[in-house]
Amino acid sequence: MKLPELIADFDGLDDQEKLEMLVELSDELPAPSSGRTAGQQSESCRVQECQTPVYLWVDVVGGRVRIEADVPKKSPTVRGLVTLMVQGLADASPEEIAEIPDDMVGHLGLQTALGMQRQQGFRGVISRIKREVRKLAAAAS
Repeated sequence: MKLPELIADFDGLDDQEKLEMLVELSDELPAPSSGRTAGQQSESCRVQECQTPVYLWVDVVGGRVRIEADVPKKSPTVRGLVTLMVQGLADASPEEIAEIPDDMVGHLGLQTALGMQRQQGFRGVISRIKREVRKLAAAAS
């Protein structure tokens, strides 16, 4: 799990630099695997708290978390936030996911850089990831 390293990258940056970093990250979101694109999925994969259509797929394979996402390229800030979580939580254990702070906006220092709707949407992404991992870990045990 490299989330702590990614969070550290935001330390000392001003709001504009943080937003620029998110836009840069948005280019790094891998395409979802075959059959996992927004057009082919039900609304059950959509993060309802996000105004931007964000689709998440969370898997636990061999005790490690894998997250895939589909976010429109025309929403680079939201796409960057989702990329941060996809990259930062890659190969994390379910226990590590459970320990993620619910308020990642605060940990990243994005309270003034993001509007309330984006903050709420990002909290929805975090909540969805944690909820799915809990569900999958419970089903596996």
